[in-house]
Amino acid sequence: MIEFNHVSKRYRTVDGWKNVLLPTSLCLPKGRNIGLLGRNGTGKSTLLRLIAGSEAPTQGCIIRHVKLSWPLGFAGGFNATLTGEENLRFVCRIYGENIGRIRDFVLDFSELGRDLSMPLKTYSSGMKARLAFALSMAIDFDCYLIDEITGVGDRYFQDKCRAAFEDRRQVSNLIMVSHSMDTLRRHCDMGAVLEQGKLVLYDDIDLAIAAYLTQGALR
Repeated sequence: MIEFNHVSKRYRTVDGWKNVLLPTSLCLPKGRNIGLLGRNGTGKSTLLRLIAGSEAPTQGCIIRHVKLSWPLGFAGGFNATLTGEENLRFVCRIYGENIGRIRDFVLDFSELGRDLSMPLKTYSSGMKARLAFALSMAIDFDCYLIDEITGVGDRYFQDKCRAAFEDRRQVSNLIMVSHSMDTLRRHCDMGAVLEQGKLVLYDDIDLAIAAYLTQGALR
């Protein structure tokens, strides 16, 4: 379960303050796969970062009763001056994981080879995504946060990512952002719609999709 206690988020833009999330109190239930819908720019990615704890709310607090991943593929929390392995060690200490086991998994899965010993500032965006994805698959999370899954690497590596993800889904839940309704229906059983700072939960993913599409038709 993930509890929102009077949580709000806003930030300043050139046009003034933007409310990503108005004061909200609700619970995201444990054991459900939740699809998060909203127009571009509504703040879905920001909301995922709030849930993950990689970004702080403006007000309120989020209480997490499950072991959450960072947004899948998100490498924003890495230190660019440290090597890939040093970043890996830091993450292992945060989550209390065995460094040797995680390093072996990441080295094999990411296929970074000697680049794992290079500073992250020398990595391409694809290499950073490989490291972040491999790390997220190496740690057993109760719930994975997924922000618009995109292809990482070549076809072979993408197939490896999909297979690993499907394997994790057998024992873990997910909160997923996607603009593909088919993807959300395939992976999620309930939904949430973010619109003008208001987050509304729906117990059925089809109800969430219908509400989202209706809002789009009314604009």
